[in-house]
Amino acid sequence: MTRSAAVGTQLRWDGGAPVRVALDERDPEGYADLRTYAPIGDGRTIALVARDGSIDWLPLPAIDSPPAFAALLDAEAGGRIALAPVEPHEVERRYLPGTNVLETTFFTASGVVRVTDALNTGQSGRLPWCELARRIDGVEGEVQLCGEITPGTLLGAASPWASDTVHGVVLRLDGLSLAPRVLGHEALETGPRGVVARFRTSPGSRHFLGLVATDEEPLLLPDPASMDAGIDRTIASWTRWSESCDYSGEWQEAVHRSALLLKQLIYGPTGGITAAATTSLPESLAGGKNWDYRYSWVRDTAYSLSVLLQLGATEEVHGAMTWLLRLLRGQDDATAVLHGLDGSVPGDEVTEHDVPGWRGAQPVVSGNRAASQLQLGVYGDVFNIVAMYVDAGNVLDAPTGRLMAEIADLAADSWRRKDAGMWELEVDQHYTTSKLGCWHALEQAAHLAELGQIPGDAKRWRFEADAIRDWVEEHCWSEERGAYVWYPGTDRLDASILLHAISGFDRGERMRRTLDALDGELGEGPHLVRYSGAGDEESSFVACSFWMVAARAHCGQVDMARERMELLLAEAPNDVGLLAEMLDADTGAFLGNLPQALSHLALVNAALTIDDVEHGGAPSGQRAGRG
Repeated sequence: MTRSAAVGTQLRWDGGAPVRVALDERDPEGYADLRTYAPIGDGRTIALVARDGSIDWLPLPAIDSPPAFAALLDAEAGGRIALAPVEPHEVERRYLPGTNVLETTFFTASGVVRVTDALNTGQSGRLPWCELARRIDGVEGEVQLCGEITPGTLLGAASPWASDTVHGVVLRLDGLSLAPRVLGHEALETGPRGVVARFRTSPGSRHFLGLVATDEEPLLLPDPASMDAGIDRTIASWTRWSESCDYSGEWQEAVHRSALLLKQLIYGPTGGITAAATTSLPESLAGGKNWDYRYSWVRDTAYSLSVLLQLGATEEVHGAMTWLLRLLRGQDDATAVLHGLDGSVPGDEVTEHDVPGWRGAQPVVSGNRAASQLQLGVYGDVFNIVAMYVDAGNVLDAPTGRLMAEIADLAADSWRRKDAGMWELEVDQHYTTSKLGCWHALEQAAHLAELGQIPGDAKRWRFEADAIRDWVEEHCWSEERGAYVWYPGTDRLDASILLHAISGFDRGERMRRTLDALDGELGEGPHLVRYSGAGDEESSFVACSFWMVAARAHCGQVDMARERMELLLAEAPNDVGLLAEMLDADTGAFLGNLPQALSHLALVNAALTIDDVEHGGAPSGQRAGRG
């Protein structure tokens, strides 16, 4: 269950069963391994809880807001909400079954205490304020705990202070109002920038540490006991959602956990799907490749919705797809590859913050320049989810039909252009998979036109799709390499070609040879880096590794797919099933932003694909019975 690493113990996931370990030590600067984090969310923001009980990341009021608690990127001044025994201890943790509520059990020489962490939801869904609840249950003996609520500096932009009010201390940070809520404490100490609470547990005792937050609005002060009861309401809400997840196949626990983590990344106010919950976590142990992923990419949204649709999450699919289509209809150019969670199209401005970064990794940034790139693959991404939605028995409205016809015409006219590719590189090329994104869009457009769902000339779209196929087969296949190459004129390889075994472009001999070539050049055990040369500057890309599973299954190599799936599930997730963007194959260390939507949806798609291939393509509910 463990693997040695430079810092800490790299726990593997064991299907949801908790594993007791000695507490991970942070490095001398106070940073925890990324693998030690577990996210909790409420449909508007996400908190990251380290295995030592410290919440090191919590943007407020929304996931893309400046982080009020950001020890993840600034251990000294970023702010945290800590809660742990004061004496040495071991830790065992898990998500409560079918929920995003985290349970951590601390074992000390004097006793055992259990902490249950939730971002609470309301009676009928998301609360209009943020409510962090940390329930403390005495299990055995007597345990002393210390809790600390210390806001940070919003990445160097503001200074927090503690304000006395008629109803107790309120922490102020720019426009945020943050109220500690405490129950059953021995002492509560207020400092100039935060509070410290001390607890002593006994068998059967109940204590509570919480926080309620608002942004530029009045601050509701719920009773701590009602916030504690809100944890049970939140558990029930997550359980109901999880029970609707239509999969009970071989990898049920991994699929359901990934679905729950994907659900956390759906921004409730709009339905947009966030690529990841964090910014500026490095893609390499050497640092330097740090990006802000708190945006909604068309690509990631389309992949996520295709998975959620197969799992029966129709409400989320309809909401997110409707939001995306409205955004595209409102744009002058339907080629924007990412949006803010409020629907805005970000500009090129990126702000660099003067804070240390996780273990010194620089830069720490807000903003993403990829919004202005041309990425032709976005056409296929949009058509993939719209076609799946129709094929699932639904009907498009007339404005959406007209939009999709316009996008099909754009794909037919634009596929000959160079673009930045799906990896958002600085040098434009005739990337193979960009052409195949246009091919997929045109194939699906013709299909939808023939169903009468969109207007337009299906014959023209099929003609251009055939032209793309001929171009790719002539210019992008290298007999010498035995593979589809990254772009014409190179012998370099690109793992995103795996998506077009999945799309159905090629599942024959050429694709099988390509899969072998990718494993030979880009493989690190069951893991893959993104493209030739990427391994010199970054770690393996988790989504690519699971795409290989699905591609092998589609190409008739199910035994190879199964073997790889088992290896990945043994190595890639942490002890609570979380996947990051990247994984260092040598140490097991997490790298990149997390939780990463693309990684989790690739896992789910791999499981669904193997089941589909083995069961003749039956829907998951028919395939293995409802969960």
